[in-house]
Amino acid sequence: MKKIGILTGGADCPGLNSVIRAVVCKGLHHGYVITGIKNGWQGLIDNDMKVLDLNSVSGILDRGGTILGTSRINPLENPDQIKKISENYKRSGIDALIVVGGEATFRIASELQKRKVIRVIGVPKSIDNSLSGTDYAFGFDTAVNIATECIDRLHTTAESHHRIMVAEVMGRYTGWVALEAGIAGGANIVLVPEIPVDIEAVCKALKNRHQCGRTSSIVIVSEGVTCKDHPEFFKTISEKKMHTFGGISELIARMIESETGFDTRVSMLGYIQRGGIPSAYDRLIGTRFGVHAIELVEEEKFGHMVSLRNNRLHSVPIEEAIEKRKTINMDIYDMARVFFAE
Repeated sequence: MKKIGILTGGADCPGLNSVIRAVVCKGLHHGYVITGIKNGWQGLIDNDMKVLDLNSVSGILDRGGTILGTSRINPLENPDQIKKISENYKRSGIDALIVVGGEATFRIASELQKRKVIRVIGVPKSIDNSLSGTDYAFGFDTAVNIATECIDRLHTTAESHHRIMVAEVMGRYTGWVALEAGIAGGANIVLVPEIPVDIEAVCKALKNRHQCGRTSSIVIVSEGVTCKDHPEFFKTISEKKMHTFGGISELIARMIESETGFDTRVSMLGYIQRGGIPSAYDRLIGTRFGVHAIELVEEEKFGHMVSLRNNRLHSVPIEEAIEKRKTINMDIYDMARVFFAE
């Protein structure tokens, strides 16, 4: 009888519970014992675990967050913590560990496997959709839907008060949320980390809209954008705001208002994007990922991550999946330009 552990690391996101539920149901079907590790890597350090059964995962499919809890702790920074993880992993009798996380969590998992501390299977989550090893990671679709709804609501306020609304969304290194929500929500300008912001061009486009009688505009900003004319200044703000929002969008709004004279306001979506009920798609993808993770355990493909390519499930080495970030599709961005500042 195999004993399979599962932990959720890094930031929470919608769909985590669907993965946990799928791992438990599929694992029990194979006769495995499933052990939930609480609060990410911290649970392995503290030996804080519990056996999961069908009752444990009943009714969690539509719940946001994770029933196991999570944390951002990095045990690679502390040799004593690595030692505790190794001891508790062996003592628990776990044969393989399913790690549900993003880039940072996978870097830890990959290194611990290299050191032969654990045997790991990865399941990708990413609000930013930045993992290059898969077409989609769960959590992204919900974030885009929430951001789109918020943009829809901002349109009415912008139109009523003849304002420019600058909305900041998640996207530290990639602009997937801004791009797709911007297109779906009818934003007039979308600013992403992949393309340095040209403030003069942005202001010129907004002035042209006003001259044509459109006295309101929506500007979507990824939290990690840089500025063409002030790259180091923007980079400094981004680094200072690693776990908060507001620096970039507030600066851009001030620049726009100063240059155009138009009344400009900021709306920061922040944690709203990753909280609450997961979309149907994220529940489906999370379920498929969880089931396939158990299948990878069966195949003993340790060191691999579940991957979705052309709507079919595959696996890729974790090291390959985190080797580089998946930046936005420039074909989509070029298409979106047709509607920018219309």
